Amino acid sequence: MKKKKMDIIYEDKEFLVINKPSGVLTIATEKEKVKTLYHEARVYIKKQNPKNKIFIVHRLDKDTSGIIVFVKNEKLKNKLQEHWNDYVKKREYLAIVEGKITKKKETLTYYLKESKTHQVFISDEKNGKKAITHFSLLANNKAYSLLKINLSTGRKNQIRVSLNASGYPIIGDKKYESAKNPIGRLGLHASALELEINQKTYKWCAKIPENFKTMFRKEIEDYETKLNG
Repeated sequence: MKKKKMDIIYEDKEFLVINKPSGVLTIATEKEKVKTLYHEARVYIKKQNPKNKIFIVHRLDKDTSGIIVFVKNEKLKNKLQEHWNDYVKKREYLAIVEGKITKKKETLTYYLKESKTHQVFISDEKNGKKAITHFSLLANNKAYSLLKINLSTGRKNQIRVSLNASGYPIIGDKKYESAKNPIGRLGLHASALELEINQKTYKWCAKIPENFKTMFRKEIEDYETKLNG
């Protein structure tokens, strides 16, 4: 089977922005060193020029798809890594969750802590890190809801844990108590990112996966039209 090419959203002298597929690690782990998006990006830029370098400034969970930003110089990498929340003006996701949500909008605030086995769980203000997640309802049916999500903080597994704690686990998320998987993957996609740095504003959008559209086609197509408008 022929390997798919990287889905490059944007590239210039400083940035390489990619639409990461679900099931692909952003960076290497102890168990997997090669099958990562970082490795693919590195091979890609080295083909252009062996002296080229690539740096990661943030990451997505393995089973989450969507926007990943790489940069091509260390100075910019350090700037973004150290002050990511200052430069990022919008982080938007689409999620399909179990249950019929009727609230049009809600803000979820929890304190999260990570166990030694890398499971993130709800803690308290003293021991956990504050996680603020905003969602808007785009569509629902008897069994599922489609949500647009924006983040005020960027904690590990924040969206997944917060939605599950609220009684609406993301479909396909066995780690956080989802019992249903109608699209054969985690129902979470990083759809938009807006960055303001060096007196420039960058706005990037990642195409929504087709399997999401099998559940809420019209609403997702309308969302994409607004996103790209």
